[in-house]
Amino acid sequence: MAQKVWLITGTSSGFGRRLVNAVLERGDRVIASARSLETIQDFPSNPDLHLLQLDITAGTEVVKARVDAAAAVWKSIDVVVNNAGEGLPGLLEEGGSKKLIEQYRVNVFGTFDVTTAVLPYMRKQKSGTVVCMGSRSGWKPERTVRFYASSKAAVHALGETLALEVAPFNIRVLIVEPGSFRTEKVYRHPFDEANPIDDYDEDRKRISSTWRSIAGKEPGDPTKAMKAVVDVVRGEGYAAGKAWPLYLVLGRDADRDIRDKCAKMIRHLDEWNEVVQGVDFDQL
Repeated sequence: MAQKVWLITGTSSGFGRRLVNAVLERGDRVIASARSLETIQDFPSNPDLHLLQLDITAGTEVVKARVDAAAAVWKSIDVVVNNAGEGLPGLLEEGGSKKLIEQYRVNVFGTFDVTTAVLPYMRKQKSGTVVCMGSRSGWKPERTVRFYASSKAAVHALGETLALEVAPFNIRVLIVEPGSFRTEKVYRHPFDEANPIDDYDEDRKRISSTWRSIAGKEPGDPTKAMKAVVDVVRGEGYAAGKAWPLYLVLGRDADRDIRDKCAKMIRHLDEWNEVVQGVDFDQL
């Protein structure tokens, strides 16, 4: 297999850092990016690794310039992995649209800006893979990260729509939907209590306590997860001989929650079928 060039965002920790190592182990090249180069200087020296400063929230023009710089390194980008993101814990009404915009700026608009900056290169070469990091939270909104859950549901829909748009150019989209994995810095943001509403005091106290207790107890192994992503993109290991999946669900908890949501929707369609199908114009 020809050596691929991967651009991976958010490689200072977590999934991104592990993905860099997994890709290099398979013999591909990696442009590892982070908001600050200082956070990724500790990667071992490797001729197939290039470090890039990239703040995905810097705006369309700045992101495009940084992606252009990335493409110039090895004259192509074959795979882009939109891994950079964050979860802002808090209650929806208390955080308001300000918190929602802050959350979407990273997880949705940042992902979109990086993707649209890479697509011209992929369209020109008539091939490419766009990986979007979603979450099982997009299927089962978490009580602790409600803004995050909403943003990841948006990423899922964005990825599905993009897959239709770019298919004629032989560009594939993979929506990764992990459950709870033991990665660093996931819970670095404190629970937002800047605008407390008395009616939510009990709920906030309970959820805030839960938020602080999760780190280090997650069931998922992030190293195994990222090896699975590389398998799918390269068509190896677990993915050998399988058709392109569009979705990659990772973790038992994600499996459970997505099945529960699908079953809930099927129950709704069955129980309300008379209404669901009864609102069209009468057949002439």
